[in-house]
This record gives sequence, C-alpha cells and structure tokens, in this order.
Amino acid sequence: MKYFIISRTDELSNELMATAREYLQDFGLEWSEEAPDVVLSIGGDGTFLHAFHKYRDQLDTVAFVGIHTGHLGFYADWKPIEIEKLVLSIAKKEYEVIEYPLLEVSIHYLHKAEPSVYLALNESTVKSPDVTLVMDVFLNEGHFERFRGDGLCMSTPSGSTAYNKALGGAIIHPSLHAMQLTEMASINNRVFRTVGSPLVLPAHHRCALRPVKAPDFMVTVDHLQLLHKDVKSIEYRVAEENVRFARFRAFPFWRRVHDSFIDSEV
Repeated sequence: MKYFIISRTDELSNELMATAREYLQDFGLEWSEEAPDVVLSIGGDGTFLHAFHKYRDQLDTVAFVGIHTGHLGFYADWKPIEIEKLVLSIAKKEYEVIEYPLLEVSIHYLHKAEPSVYLALNESTVKSPDVTLVMDVFLNEGHFERFRGDGLCMSTPSGSTAYNKALGGAIIHPSLHAMQLTEMASINNRVFRTVGSPLVLPAHHRCALRPVKAPDFMVTVDHLQLLHKDVKSIEYRVAEENVRFARFRAFPFWRRVHDSFIDSEV
C-alpha cells in the first residue's frame, strides 16, 4: 500500500510526520506523493483542506485521515499520542472507507465558452468587490429571489459546521447528500426582500446565481479566493465525486459537534 503525509510544518507536526513515516516504512508501506492510497494530514482542518485540494483529481482512489496538532478538528480527529495506534491500524489495513458529498462550483463567463469548475469540501462564497452584492437566485431554473446584501455562502454538509454555522446556517450530518445556501447580511426593508433563512437543497436540485449589475465577483472555494471577471452565472450542485475518509473507529459526529461548540469537559 502507498501513502503520503502532509504536515502543517510546525515543529510538532513535522516530528509526528517523521515518526509516522519511519514506522510505516518499517511495515513495508511505500511513500508515494504521486499516487497514494492513504493521505495523512497532520495539523488542523486547514491542513486537511490543502491535502484535499492537492488530490482533488484522485478522489476515487485516495482516502484521507487527519491528525490534529492544535485544536480538535472535524477532519483532523486523531490525537498526537495516538500516532503509533494509527500507524499500526494503517499497516494492518484495519479501516473502512466512508464517503461524504462535495460541492461542485461552475463559473460561466460572458466571453468564454468553457466554465471554470471547482470542488469544495467545505463551502463556496460569493461577494461583490463593491459594497453590495446583487444577484438573482435561481432554483432549478426558476427565479427564486433577487438577493441584496454582503454575500452568499453555499456549503456542503461537512462544511456546515464551518463558515455556514457562523452565518446562522443549520448543522447537517455529513452523510446527507445536500447543499445549503446561507445569506450574509441581506437587505430586507419595504422595497427589498429575501427569504431570510438558509435553504437546504437536495442532491437533485440546482442553484444558479446570475448577476444583476456588475459582472465581477470575489469567489471562494474553501481556502482559495479568486476574483472572477465577466461572470455570466455561478452554478452550484452536489458533486458526483465524493471525499473518502479512512475510518478506523466510530465517528460520533454529534459528539464532535458537542465537544466543539458546547462543552468538551462534560
């Protein structure tokens, strides 16, 4: 079996990477950056996002596992003191592969035939370089609303505990194939109205954002932030691809939510 390790590059993370690599080599596993079967992310959820995007073209063959060297993360769930236990489980292949849905982001342009297509593990946001974002929101080609406000966020179930939660969105179990559209400070008065609530859309639905005025937008895909010019539409759907996690033990999602946001000592 082939493996690769991505470190946050701080001292502790690098020490754990060296230890894990030494142990895995002793068990006869092969180091491979080009075509690993398992990718270990040592750091935090940010490190995990980098690992995911590095292998976004190999998602059907790569399984990810995270070791946190800071605060407990939703993706990096192994502790540094468990490194020997984890390495032994990898060497013995004592794991199952769990798949969770992703978000496909397609950006279409006014003067370009080919769209830019991305995959998001957490979310994609859209903001205007100007003060107010004005977008027509279409659901399954039907006009839903004209949004005015700071921006819009479309998140995956896995990403529902990240920026989406900070915006007041719902927490969705990552096994559900859905996506969630959440507003950023919408303008609601006698003239302008939005639904004012997050929308949870099933996998067979599509969402398109179409500019009303200026065609230039700041679009994020997880940690990536890009300025897109001459935008005709930004289209979202639940991706056909999934992210694969190497799961060595039960993953108590709601316990993780409790420990992260309520009380880790109870």
